[in-house]
Amino acid sequence: MKNTILIIEDEPSMRLGMSHSLSSSGYSVKTCEDGAQGMHAIEKDDYDLVITDLKLPHYDGLALLRRVKESTPETGVIIMTAYADVKTAVQAIKDGAFDYIAKPFSNEELLITIDRFLNFRNLERELHRLRSSLSEKAGFENLIGVSSSMRDVFDRIASVAGTDVPVLIQGESGTGKELVANAIHNLSRRKNNPYIKINCAAIPESLFESELFGHERGTFTGATETRKGKFELANGGIIFLDEIGEMPLGLQAKLLRVIEEHTVTRLGGGEPIRIDTRGIYATSKNLKEVIRTGGFREDLFYRINVVPIAIPPLRERKEDIPYLIEYFIKHFGETFAKPDLRITPPAYEALLSYHYPGNVRELKHAVERAVLLSKNGLIDMRDLPEEFSGITKMEAGLAVRDITLQSSLDTLEKQMIISALKESNGKKIEASKRLGISRKVLWKKLKEHGIE
Repeated sequence: MKNTILIIEDEPSMRLGMSHSLSSSGYSVKTCEDGAQGMHAIEKDDYDLVITDLKLPHYDGLALLRRVKESTPETGVIIMTAYADVKTAVQAIKDGAFDYIAKPFSNEELLITIDRFLNFRNLERELHRLRSSLSEKAGFENLIGVSSSMRDVFDRIASVAGTDVPVLIQGESGTGKELVANAIHNLSRRKNNPYIKINCAAIPESLFESELFGHERGTFTGATETRKGKFELANGGIIFLDEIGEMPLGLQAKLLRVIEEHTVTRLGGGEPIRIDTRGIYATSKNLKEVIRTGGFREDLFYRINVVPIAIPPLRERKEDIPYLIEYFIKHFGETFAKPDLRITPPAYEALLSYHYPGNVRELKHAVERAVLLSKNGLIDMRDLPEEFSGITKMEAGLAVRDITLQSSLDTLEKQMIISALKESNGKKIEASKRLGISRKVLWKKLKEHGIE
C-alpha cells in the first residue's frame, strides 16, 4: 500500500515539481494550492504525511498543523519555510510538526526527510503497541532488551540462577553487570538470605583483607572489637565482588583458598570459620590480558570463570535502544510525577543515534535529566545533555535509518509477522493481507526470519 502525501504549496512550479518527484518515488500524492483547499483536504481524508508551506493564502501552515494534530495525530507534518521564518518553523516542531525544511531544497533532501519520518512513525507505532506489555516482551528482571545477544544473557541467567556455581560477569562500564548479578540472586534459592555487594575498586589496599575476611580485636591499631568480614556476613547467601580485576595480587591467593575450602580466617585469628557462600564476580577488564601482564592469577580466573556471562556494549545492540528509552521515560515520568510524557522527533533521533561510550548507564542518566527538565509534557533537544546536541540532523537521520531498518525494524518485523500469523490462525494468505504484502513476499520473509 502506497504512503499518501498531501502537498500544500501556493507556488505552481514548486508544487508541480514536488508532486512529480514524490510520485516518481512511489508515493500517492495530492496537491492543494492554498490553505483553504488544504484545510478541506485534511478534514475530508486521512494522509500519512502533510507537507505544507508556512505562509499560505487563507490559512497558514501553523493553522493547518493544529488541524492535522486535532483530527489525525498520527499524521506527520513537515513545514516548508524560507530562511527568515526558521524561528517560526522551530515553534511548529514544538507544536507537533515532525520537521521543517528550508527553501530552497533539493528533491533528495526532501526524500530523506520523508524517509526519516516514515521510519520514525513505523518504529513509534510498534513501540506504542508494545508499551502495555513492555516488561513481558522486552524485560527480564529489570534488564531490557530484544536483541539476540541480550536474549542469550537472559537464557544464561535463567540456567545458572538455581545452581551454586561461580559466575563471572564481563562487560564494559555501564552495561548492567550489577543488574545481572541482582537477577541471578533474585532467581536463586538463596534469594531470602544475605546478599552482600562489594566494589573491589573502592577499597583501599590496606583495608582489603579486613573487609573481606574480618579481623580479631587488637589485630591492628583501631581494631577495638572483633569484626566479621563480607564473606562471613554473606554466609548462607551470595557475595557479589564487582571489579574483581582490581583486587590486589597478594589477596588473590587467599580468595582462591576461601573459594576452594569454603572457610575464612579472620585477620589476626587462627581458627578457620566454615562458610556457605556463593560467589558472583564481575569485571570490566579483559582478565586474560591482565593475566598476561601478571596482574591476575590464572588459577583464580579459572576458578571464578565456571560460567561466564558477557554483556555486549550498547553500540552492539542498537535495536534495544528504543525499548530502553521507552522504559526510562516511563520510569522517570513516574518518579518525577510527569505522566504521559512525549518526546519530539529530533530529541528521539538524537537518543537513537548517539554512540553511548557510557553504555546503558549513560542513556539512563540522559533520559533522567531530560524528564526532569522537560516542560509541558514534552521532552525536547534542549532537555538532553550537551553532547547530544552535537549530532547533526543528517547524522541523526542516517543513524535512525540504520537502526530502524537494519536493527529495530528487523526485529519488529519478525514480531509483526508472527502476530499476523497468530491472528489469522496460520493462514498465510490472510496474514499477508493483514501485513499489506503479497503472499510471495511473506514466504520470503518467513525464510529470512527462520519462522516455522
